[in-house]
Amino acid sequence: MDPLLLGGFAGMLVGLSMGLTGAGGGVLAVPALTMVLGLDVHQAVPLGLLAIGSAALLGSLDGLRHGLVRYRAALFMAAIGVLTASLGTRLAQRLPTDAVMLLFCLVLINIAVRQWSQGMKPIASGIADAALFKPCRLAPDKGRFRWTPRCFMHFAAIGASAGLLTGLLGVGGGFVIVPFMRRYCELGMQGVVATSLAVIALVSLVSVGQALHAGIIVPPAGWLFIGACALGMAAGRLVAAQFRARTLQLGFAALAAGVALALGARSLIHLLA
Repeated sequence: MDPLLLGGFAGMLVGLSMGLTGAGGGVLAVPALTMVLGLDVHQAVPLGLLAIGSAALLGSLDGLRHGLVRYRAALFMAAIGVLTASLGTRLAQRLPTDAVMLLFCLVLINIAVRQWSQGMKPIASGIADAALFKPCRLAPDKGRFRWTPRCFMHFAAIGASAGLLTGLLGVGGGFVIVPFMRRYCELGMQGVVATSLAVIALVSLVSVGQALHAGIIVPPAGWLFIGACALGMAAGRLVAAQFRARTLQLGFAALAAGVALALGARSLIHLLA
């Protein structure tokens, strides 16, 4: 098949994953660009960030339109994430390509195992009572987060972790933001997804701006990938409500594991050659 068509198809899958789950598409973008378009990882990272940042911006605007984005939390996490993303970018430039890829595979495997184990657990009872013990709770009268010191600390940690991985591995950070917001915040899944997309968009696009300023050039196939990713995001947002969260979680875990194994084998072959 024509590499351009393969790139467009891969971009659609990446955007669809992000639209459905608010996470996951970013960790698939760099593998798709290296395996399908044959780009070097240092070329793929900024291009992947541009694709997922553009798609996430589209998804977050849809979330804003429906009143789902917690924009104060998103702006705070993004501000922290932009700072740590710069550190991650500097680290990535000093590491060998295959070392970055193997680190990427380890992250993917960790995500796959965690998502699969969570998806296989029975649905817990007492969810309403459990929300009382979360550090980031909503004020009943306004529906906004109560910005306590504990809440500040948790949002700062989430933003810092997501930003570091964005700069180092070219991922959006949604796989960090979504599970930790679900764990520590009194917020429904749709609100978590929309807020995650807003953070991804802000951090990714700032990182891309820095890369473009440094002279990174986007090839024609890359623009096709970016456009297809945005279309996939739009499609995912339209049909997300039709799928059970557990089904999406298990499907993504299986996909992440498969990509990690393929990339890991490829990187090991290069290292041993």
